[in-house]
Amino acid sequence: MSNAGLTPRKLATRVGVTSKTVERWLADADLIPHASNREDACRALGVDEEMLWPQAVKDRIKTGHDRELVHSYPYRSACPSTVWAELVEGATEELFLAGYTNYFFWTQVPRFSEAVRRKAESGCRVRFLLGDPGGEITRQREAIEDVALSVSTRIRISVEHLDRIGAVPGLEVRYSCADDAVNHVSLSVFRFDQEALVTPHLARLVGHDSPLLHLRRQGAGGMFDRFAEHSEELWSRAVPVG
Repeated sequence: MSNAGLTPRKLATRVGVTSKTVERWLADADLIPHASNREDACRALGVDEEMLWPQAVKDRIKTGHDRELVHSYPYRSACPSTVWAELVEGATEELFLAGYTNYFFWTQVPRFSEAVRRKAESGCRVRFLLGDPGGEITRQREAIEDVALSVSTRIRISVEHLDRIGAVPGLEVRYSCADDAVNHVSLSVFRFDQEALVTPHLARLVGHDSPLLHLRRQGAGGMFDRFAEHSEELWSRAVPVG
């Protein structure tokens, strides 16, 4: 306070509290003021919050598996296309796209087919897990969504794009089995090495209207691993396309 030329009374006036409140702050290092008061006090004193109340800063820092959540979006469509493109481009070991249709990748990521081929040829394992376009769950989902570009059509467009890429070592495409179709259509997991974008599909909404979580693996048994295990289980029973 001396460096800022303020007394406890003057600081109290700046912050909008009583001088006794400021005196309590000074007397008890464990006492952490309300966030708005901390902000006003730091502004008046010209210092960072960490200098005055380091514990308050530490309490805001995520630890352990909480750190796996990089960002959340209320809608998948709110996630910038640059995020998808950067994650695809950055994957070097594992590109596992377990959406039910995966159709939007060809509209979201520039030259996506070229990227898929390049990744597979460079040694990255590239997998597409799709829903069965002729399956009962697909027909049920089409009735629920009731949109012109049907679920089966979106799946077939993805398969058509992948067929054009051709047979490339490291590129695998499967349909989820009938018993897993409900679990597949309700949750999309897109993995890019140690990062993932996850969409839990809300009832009666198409994928781009459902929320999305961006995760980064921080350790065994966290959210990333839980979702990765889900998609791997679906893959283990899936049927090769073609």
